[in-house]
Amino acid sequence: MSRGFVKEGDQEEAPIIPPRAALPANVTNYVRPQGFKALEEELKELEAQRQNTAEMSEAEARRHKMLVDGKINLLKERLASARILNPADQPQDEVRFGATVKVQYLQGPLKGKAAEFTITGIDEADVQKQKIAFIAPLARALAGAKEGEECTLNLGGEVRKLKVLKISYAN
Repeated sequence: MSRGFVKEGDQEEAPIIPPRAALPANVTNYVRPQGFKALEEELKELEAQRQNTAEMSEAEARRHKMLVDGKINLLKERLASARILNPADQPQDEVRFGATVKVQYLQGPLKGKAAEFTITGIDEADVQKQKIAFIAPLARALAGAKEGEECTLNLGGEVRKLKVLKISYAN
C-alpha cells in the first residue's frame, strides 16, 4: 500500500539496530569458551527483554520488539559463525588466541611502560578490561612471539618496538 493512503500517525519508521563489532570478510569468528557462554547469556537476556512490553503502548511494544528482534538476529548470526578455541589447546610458549600477554614498550611515547592484555574474540574485546580482539594490530604484531622476543607494531606511519615479558593461558 502506498504511504499516501496511510494516516500520518500510523506511519512507523523501522528502528535503527546498532551493529555488532565488525568481523572482516573471510575472517573466522574465533571465540573463547567463556566468550561463547557470554554470547549465549546475552541471547537469553534479549529474549527476556522481548517479552517485557507490559507497560508500553501498542506502537511502543511493536517498535521495541522490532529492535530486540534485530539484535537477536545479529547475535544468532554471530553465534552460528562462532568457532570455539580453547586457550588451553594453544601452544603455551607463544602468543596465540586466548593468551594473556605482558609486554614492555621499547620505544615511542610509552617507552619503558608495561601493558598486559588478553587476546579474545571480537565480541569479547573490551579495552577497559584489557581484552583486545585477535584482529587488532597489536594482537597481530605479537602473534607467534615467545617470551623475551621483540616485535614490531606498525601504526600507520609510526613504528613501535615491544618486548614480550610474559605469556599465560590461565584465563
